[in-house]
Amino acid sequence: MTQRILVIGAGFAGTWSALASARLLDMAGRTDVEIVLVAPEPHLHIRPRLYEKNPGGMKAPLQKLFDTVGVQFIQGRVAHIDVEHRMVTIADIDADAPHGAISYDRLVLAAGSRLFSPPIPGLQAHAFNVDQIADAMALEAHLAGLASRPASPGRNTVVVAGAGFTGIETAAEMPSRLREILGENTDVRVVMVERNDAVGPDLGPGPRPIITQALTELGVTWKLGSGVASVDERGVTLENGERIDADTVIWTAGARANTLTAQIPAERDAFGRLLVDANLKVIGLDEVYATGDCARAATDDAGNPTMMACQHAISLGRSAGHNVAADLLGEAPIPYHQPKYVTCLDLGPWGAVYTEGWDRQVVLTGAQAKKLKSEINSVWIYPPSDATRAQALASADPRQAVVA
Repeated sequence: MTQRILVIGAGFAGTWSALASARLLDMAGRTDVEIVLVAPEPHLHIRPRLYEKNPGGMKAPLQKLFDTVGVQFIQGRVAHIDVEHRMVTIADIDADAPHGAISYDRLVLAAGSRLFSPPIPGLQAHAFNVDQIADAMALEAHLAGLASRPASPGRNTVVVAGAGFTGIETAAEMPSRLREILGENTDVRVVMVERNDAVGPDLGPGPRPIITQALTELGVTWKLGSGVASVDERGVTLENGERIDADTVIWTAGARANTLTAQIPAERDAFGRLLVDANLKVIGLDEVYATGDCARAATDDAGNPTMMACQHAISLGRSAGHNVAADLLGEAPIPYHQPKYVTCLDLGPWGAVYTEGWDRQVVLTGAQAKKLKSEINSVWIYPPSDATRAQALASADPRQAVVA
């Protein structure tokens, strides 16, 4: 009787989960287990690049790769997960009503995350973001349209809400992009707003002097200690009452795991991520694995938790895919372990900063770090294209290291 591994999501973690499962099944010579992946489309959206220009092209095709390794793709959106009966209902991408259901023997939840959007007045109606391709394309179209507006301080100002990783990368791009649209001599203003008392609060003190130097030289400023209280079509009002006139407001303040995690009867963290064991099995459940941004896992023996970033999602995917297949086959799992942690933060035309370790010791800066960042963004995080079956499967070895 054929058994089924069902993977939900075609992001970094979902794609690599499917490939890793196929790899172990191939190694074991087993043809009695099928791998099915459900997602809105057979493309990997390269979310780490959506702050760049031309976001519409930031996706990699997956159908040929899936066909090569024998992964079945179902286009749709998962509406409901019934863990008790091991059943998932699927709806059309743009519809709420379910149109079908599929059973599973093992489930891998790799549905990713979404931008956190708190109930701030005007946020949904007036702010832009770079969370999804459609969102980033809307921002790009808006920026291009600024050239047709009358010159004013508000037209020439961008407010970036959030001075974390995405906020910094987005803000660093904005001065040059605005001048490209409005003219090289335009007096542009880019302001980051951060509720915490430091730029890059989660990045620590190690790279901060480099970050602030780069942003200062790029012409980016920041306001700390007060978050956004409201947004309207002409700017933002801060929690301290200060007003910033800006025709462009970009929200970057954090992410939360896909809401499908709430349908799994298990413990979740503050970001909605499911708690998993070393093999990425959801704690308390025998047939459900979680990975990528849907999972909170320990990266090392010290217990440092995974971050919601492709650096961890790719390795988490490889581990989850291998271990879910190993579970069905009675093979030994390979516990997830990713002790090396790095960051490579893009700082626009200035360059980048590359750090190693959880204390983020600076290793490379400027043009050298930018070269590494460009290679990571354009090569390393992409799935194998035009690969043979053997090459594609080999790329899913869970023992491979990932730097991103």
